[in-house]
Amino acid sequence: MSCRQLRRPDDGKPLPVSSSRCSSLMLPLNTEDCRNTMWTITLLYILGLTLCQASGQGASTQMYYVRLTIESSALPNITEKLGEKFVKETILQVDGLTMTTECQSDAGSRECYCRPNFRWTEKGCDLQEKCTFPKDRTPMCVHNDAVAINGFLRLEGTTYHDCLKPEDSAEYKACHKDMFIKMKKVYSTLPGFDTLSITRYRVGSVIVEFALTVAQKIGQKDLVDKSDQLTRNVNASLDLESSGVIKLTMPASPVCFSAKPLLSCTLQEPLDTLPVWQLSRDRRVTEIFNGTEALVSTEPKETTVQLLKISELWEGVYSCAYHQKKNELSISHQASALMDLALLPDILISTEPGFPKCDSPDAALSVKVICEIEKNTENYTVTWSHENLFNAVPSEETVKTFTADATVTCKKSGLPTVTCNFMNRCNETRSAKVNINIIYEDDKFCPAEGDWGNTKVGFTGRLKCKGATGHRTRACTKGDPEPFWEPEVSSCVNQDLNYVLKNAENSDIGLGSLDENAADVFSQLDQVTNNSQRINSYANLNASVQVLLSLSNKLNSINNDTTADDFFESSSNLLEESLKDSWTKKSGQENISLAERYLSSVEKLIDATNVTRLKKKKNIEVMATNCTKQNTKCYNKVFNVSVTLRSPDPGKVKTAGFKELEKYLPQKDKTLEPNSIVVSTTMENKTSSVEVEIRFPLLRKRPPHVLMKCVAWDNVTQDWSGDGCEWSGASDEGLCTCKHLSSFAILMQRYPLKIAGLDQVTQVGLVVSVVSLVICLIIEALVWSSVVKTNTLYLRHTAHINISLCLLVADSCFLASMDPESVSELWCRIFVVLKHFCFLSMFFWMLCLSGMLLHQAVFLFHNVSKKTYLRLSMFLGYVCPLLIVVITFLVYDGGIEGQYFSKESCWLLYEGLMKGSIHTFFIPVGIIVFVNILSMMVVIMKLLDHPKNAERTNESEKKAAVTVMRSVILLTPIFGVTWVFGFAVMLMDLTSGTIAITVNYLFTLLNAFQGLFILLTTCVMDKSTREALGKRLKKNASAPISSSTTKLQSTWKK
Repeated sequence: MSCRQLRRPDDGKPLPVSSSRCSSLMLPLNTEDCRNTMWTITLLYILGLTLCQASGQGASTQMYYVRLTIESSALPNITEKLGEKFVKETILQVDGLTMTTECQSDAGSRECYCRPNFRWTEKGCDLQEKCTFPKDRTPMCVHNDAVAINGFLRLEGTTYHDCLKPEDSAEYKACHKDMFIKMKKVYSTLPGFDTLSITRYRVGSVIVEFALTVAQKIGQKDLVDKSDQLTRNVNASLDLESSGVIKLTMPASPVCFSAKPLLSCTLQEPLDTLPVWQLSRDRRVTEIFNGTEALVSTEPKETTVQLLKISELWEGVYSCAYHQKKNELSISHQASALMDLALLPDILISTEPGFPKCDSPDAALSVKVICEIEKNTENYTVTWSHENLFNAVPSEETVKTFTADATVTCKKSGLPTVTCNFMNRCNETRSAKVNINIIYEDDKFCPAEGDWGNTKVGFTGRLKCKGATGHRTRACTKGDPEPFWEPEVSSCVNQDLNYVLKNAENSDIGLGSLDENAADVFSQLDQVTNNSQRINSYANLNASVQVLLSLSNKLNSINNDTTADDFFESSSNLLEESLKDSWTKKSGQENISLAERYLSSVEKLIDATNVTRLKKKKNIEVMATNCTKQNTKCYNKVFNVSVTLRSPDPGKVKTAGFKELEKYLPQKDKTLEPNSIVVSTTMENKTSSVEVEIRFPLLRKRPPHVLMKCVAWDNVTQDWSGDGCEWSGASDEGLCTCKHLSSFAILMQRYPLKIAGLDQVTQVGLVVSVVSLVICLIIEALVWSSVVKTNTLYLRHTAHINISLCLLVADSCFLASMDPESVSELWCRIFVVLKHFCFLSMFFWMLCLSGMLLHQAVFLFHNVSKKTYLRLSMFLGYVCPLLIVVITFLVYDGGIEGQYFSKESCWLLYEGLMKGSIHTFFIPVGIIVFVNILSMMVVIMKLLDHPKNAERTNESEKKAAVTVMRSVILLTPIFGVTWVFGFAVMLMDLTSGTIAITVNYLFTLLNAFQGLFILLTTCVMDKSTREALGKRLKKNASAPISSSTTKLQSTWKK
């Protein structure tokens, strides 16, 4: 070929990049020189590296690739030869000349390899040292420090809108040329600049996509400065993605399961930014952080990731990246590579049937052994081994299931076992072993029932869940005479929920940040638990609580409002009333109950959550208050429970209320039951001095005399504890005061307080009263004709008899119903009606008696006819009480239990002041007792009334005092004045202490023995009755004596 002279521009300036390409230069050499130059061009095309740099200010660089075919003996001095003869022009210079690739040709192919410090760019050759190509192809290695850059230039304004026009238009060509020149003018000044190409223009204002290659190590400051200059030149923002700046070193493939692989990224020079590691797997890119299974470390020029535990989660494409930012420029330096893992599976082994049954000792049974694994990419080598078996032959193999047919004999010769062994590419193995539990001819077993096959006594059958994760189990228990099936126990967990649980457990392994992973888990848990029917089982609730427990042990803070909202919503969903039957495990005991784990985990998470406002959900409400040293009294209110905390500088105080949870927390003292929601309080600054006042609205009205107990949850005893808490008493029954922080509630006694000995005193008193009243009625019958001489005495004794008769019936019914548990509801209702009527009738007859005495004392000379008084007394004594009882019975729904009467006491119901059927008794009784006391006072005043001029002596004063005392003693029982203590008993609560107990004793003593007091005052202490009774007894006694004397005299005469 001919040799031509290199021409310079007329202005004599250095050649710009766009003016000429070194490949077109022909040097003015003689024939020999021309021949050497041709060799050089061929050589460099193969070797791939030389630099032609224009000298002077604003110099540009350009790479040229040439090929040279020579004898191998000429290689040692070829580089030196080429350096001397390549160019003579002074405005151009060769910066470096290096061989990159060597090839050896065969008949139809060429085998090539890269020189040291060079690498393949060909796909399929990047992991090989040598690579084979067709003879007509020219392979090329690039320097290890070569950099490829993809860029996205976002142009502002309308200057370059013509670049969006069709490519064959003149406007597009002009716009494209202008943009290319401006970009190349900047980037061609980079040392080692190789190629620049604009790949396309797209809309988004105008976005220019381009590719840039630099054939040697690139200075990052130079790249940043020149790229920043470009953004200013064209008024644009620029995103660059480079490969080659970072060198990613991966462990050899495949990575063994037992290994702890180390990945490293090395920089050409330090960058003032932190690296970002990512793993791309299943079309999802996840950032890698320090965690329980990954350690990330960073040095100025190197960053590493070490995996501490291998699982399928860590298989995929790894990339490390450094991101730089300057003004409108963003640069991302990346390197990526695939890590292939040799995994070992989790194996679930079982037999089919689970318990093969022998009908005779000589029989042989076929049993299918099944090994199941999770689907993954590893190609396992599966082998089987067995003991005490005739044989075990592999029969079927799928992606997830491997089976073998085993043959067992029915002769007892040891426990047959089968083992399946899985070996990966690293020759690592994992095995699973199963016993074949044979039901021999003389063995007892539970016969097949539904899905459950024959199961040997003392063993547990196991079935896979359908459409869920987990198993169902059912035990076969020895019985007498035959074994029996235990109830089925299900551990089936909703598949979506199981996925959430796995994500929670893996949230801190290092794949993704813990906070972002937790946010995803809470969001998923909210969606799964939003439908209570999907989780309406103990296993599902247990899995849900396990999610909360797992995150509570991992998270130190929750600062995202959306995450906090999802957490509170999902926690509230678990407390839905429709799930109440799912909170208790149907069989077996747990060390820590589900409700305890729920409370503990939710308390931890609330403590970690940055609560800035009231979080109110259906079953959970949380409120936080910032308290300072100046404001040592903090107030929160959740679900109408007000909490006041006093402490020096408590900081942020959080209070949470939980509906329904009180029903599920275990309680060892079965005499108590919860009567409030559970409220938890925490404070930021832990101090030793704290006082908490909690005012609870009670879930159920506290019955009279029922003790309440303020309690806090004790994690040590796993029970409610009253230590450090005090109940304010019946006067303020919802108020608790505690000296520590915890979860608080109010417990209520299931039964009212009982005063020691009071029932016995009542029983004895009633028996005495009944006997006394019978005696009293007998005495009235004996002395009636002797004592009742006047109308007044007739009316008085008539009242006495009716009072005694009514009290006798009432006391007898009271005795019969003293043990309400042994009395049926029907008889209890009958006794209540009889007691209600008879006690009222007794008091109305007392009213009649007091009215008569009052009339006699005030109107001395006015008499009421016996007939009129009897009619009035009969109406008051029986008709009025009957009307009251009938109306009360009808008003309270026909006297049903819980409204008209209480089955626990077989008496009228008291529900509070002016509430309950008891008031239909106490209101008329109260009026009557008041009138009777008034009447008694008038009678006493009349007895003490003396003429004004009468001379008072000590003797007369004593006589008057005796008269008053006698009148009080006589009239108090018969007027029912002792029932004044009954009003005190109704108003006073036994929880008040000693005074209430004393009043109860007084009321019981005075009224249980009322029959005795009536006997004493109406018969024994009444002179006329006593004398008449004495005469009657003497008369009855003298009659037999006279008869005997007469007979004796007659005998003597004979």
